[in-house]
Amino acid sequence: MSSGRLLPVSDLRINDPRINDPRETIVVTGIGVVSPYGVGLDCLQAGMLAGKCCLSPTKDVYPGFDGTTAAVCGLPLPANGDSSRYSRSDQMAMLAARDAVENFDRDSAAFRESGVFMASTVAGLSEIEPAIAEDPAAWYRRGSGLARAASYPPAHVADAVGEHLGVRGPRCAVSAACASSAMAIALAANMLLDGAAPMMLAGGSDALCPFTLSGFSSLQALDPEPCRPFDVNRKGLNLGEGAAVLVLETLDAAKARSAEVLAVVRGWAMTNDAFHSTAPQAQGNGLADCMRLCMEMAEVSGDEVGYVNAHGTGTPLNDVAESNAYETAFRGRGRPVPVSSTKSYFGHCLGAAGALEAAITITAVRCGALLPTLRLTDPIESPNVEWLRGEVRREALPLAMSVSAGFGGSNTALIFGSGGFGDGGLRNGRS
Repeated sequence: MSSGRLLPVSDLRINDPRINDPRETIVVTGIGVVSPYGVGLDCLQAGMLAGKCCLSPTKDVYPGFDGTTAAVCGLPLPANGDSSRYSRSDQMAMLAARDAVENFDRDSAAFRESGVFMASTVAGLSEIEPAIAEDPAAWYRRGSGLARAASYPPAHVADAVGEHLGVRGPRCAVSAACASSAMAIALAANMLLDGAAPMMLAGGSDALCPFTLSGFSSLQALDPEPCRPFDVNRKGLNLGEGAAVLVLETLDAAKARSAEVLAVVRGWAMTNDAFHSTAPQAQGNGLADCMRLCMEMAEVSGDEVGYVNAHGTGTPLNDVAESNAYETAFRGRGRPVPVSSTKSYFGHCLGAAGALEAAITITAVRCGALLPTLRLTDPIESPNVEWLRGEVRREALPLAMSVSAGFGGSNTALIFGSGGFGDGGLRNGRS
């Protein structure tokens, strides 16, 4: 797709008076994506705007599995050709990070001192095979077993990205279930405001594997058919895989290097339900508080949020709790808030979901495109919510929110804005 032209930040006219300190305004200057659509934001944008669903029937991921997933096909090897030290989650993260900084000056001091904040729930556990149960010692002696074992901790994803790009700033990891990579973005933004690094690469990566598929199957949370988030007849979620990395820096830093800005991170917030290890609190109080706090930080009202990219898994419990949260957070709004779940396109990517959906939300803002939920025929009744379905809606979208939730009650909300500049498609920032 044509990406359109983005204005250099020196030419930007930030019309909103609430964006008044470039040293404390966080902007996105690069986005890298690995998804079932392919490598790159253009592939993701084109596929989703065309309404393409990547979910497909899947068998024998482990003995007896018969369901629906969305996989990344043809994953390239790392640049050095050595995949033995890196899990599939590592490799997708490295590829997404490289895509995000493709046009950056990687020899600059700011880039070399960049920090990395990555999320994963699976990390290197995707590499464990059934044979390990029969003879663990033999499995680890075979081939690269011990090297792969080093990739089990979620922190290894951040290490892989930092090592691959040669950056020397802080490397951090978060593993808070399905809110993880949205949380990584929020925490990376905080680190920038604290002066921990001049630039942060933040996101997440998770691979499909028997470990997670069997776990969600045991919870009876999977829909064997393509999922139907927010539909009365929904039966569960589908799992996908992928990675996304956002490059964050202050507006002041972006201006100093004449960078192109993709979006402004207007607000972020994190809360916890403090309710249950897997089940959401039925009224969605923790998630509602998270959205409210995010809007407070952004200094915007519910009426100013033009679109919400929902967590929207398609499970019976999540979708009711989430719809209740929207009722609370957007109570008093002049008209129902437009909401959709893009997990209906390529499934739930777990620790990568929040970052992928942040990239989609930025796409929505930049293109003025509100994506519908696929297969939504009989929506949950929710008076304060407009469930988007059918065709892509085209309209100006100054502000949009991305919402993530996870096991253990973790919630994260992010608000992205155009800052009053430009429109059109997306491409990565140039330094």
